[in-house]
Amino acid sequence: MLEYEGVQYKGFRNLYNEDGEAIGFQVGIRLITYRGAWLSQFRFAYVEVDGEKYRADRCTFVVSGVEYTYEETFTLGRVKWPLDEAMIIRVKKPGGLSQGNHTVSALYGEVASYIPGDAGEIDETRTSHGHSEAIGFTREMIIV
Repeated sequence: MLEYEGVQYKGFRNLYNEDGEAIGFQVGIRLITYRGAWLSQFRFAYVEVDGEKYRADRCTFVVSGVEYTYEETFTLGRVKWPLDEAMIIRVKKPGGLSQGNHTVSALYGEVASYIPGDAGEIDETRTSHGHSEAIGFTREMIIV
């Protein structure tokens, strides 16, 4: 079951390679809409942890157990992000995150065909850009 907030507690953890070395972290986000979205409609600006922003070039996106790059999501017109499922964002960060409290934010959205405008990237200074509706969320999270 998903939590109400856009940034999900469940799944927030460090990622490790086969040698037990922390290579990054992951955080779940939920789609705040009345329906699911095709991955080709997904727009992502960043995940921010303790003031450091991680852009799409350092992230991969997991939906229904399948991992995609951000560039791949633009071509996936037949892959849907279900409304009742968190998307897991995996962030490359050597050493991962330290144990303890972290302030985690995410800015993302979707292209909606019924809102006029262009389908460009999210304007981080506004809550919407063209017909990309962007939503930002912030939560205090803990790595144990």
